[in-house]
Amino acid sequence: MSDHPADRRRFKRIAFDAKTEISQGQNRWPVQLIDLSLKGLLIQRPEPWQGDETQPFAVDIHLSDDIDVRMDVKLSHKDYGQLGFVCLDIDLESIEHLRRLIELNLGDENELERELGALIDV
Repeated sequence: MSDHPADRRRFKRIAFDAKTEISQGQNRWPVQLIDLSLKGLLIQRPEPWQGDETQPFAVDIHLSDDIDVRMDVKLSHKDYGQLGFVCLDIDLESIEHLRRLIELNLGDENELERELGALIDV
């Protein structure tokens, strides 16, 4: 059995492009969102990158003019110019927006329920 993080992934990732910003303290980076899941996200590493990888970050994903998904995240891996983050905290409104987005992209309510069940078991 492989020990690579992608092989251990329990959550479906959906490719999604939305205006996204990551911040830490006074530092802010507009980033390219590659994909996201109920448990985290993957971005293209911004240049220049001076984030303190041992400290948490805040992410703001702009879905529309009046809908944002906000979460606190920590860096979980970095590979091939990409940064993977795991969600530490997300507010109820953001989780509802993210849930709906994933439901629409999965196209299978049963699959979404399995995802939510896995999230609760984490």
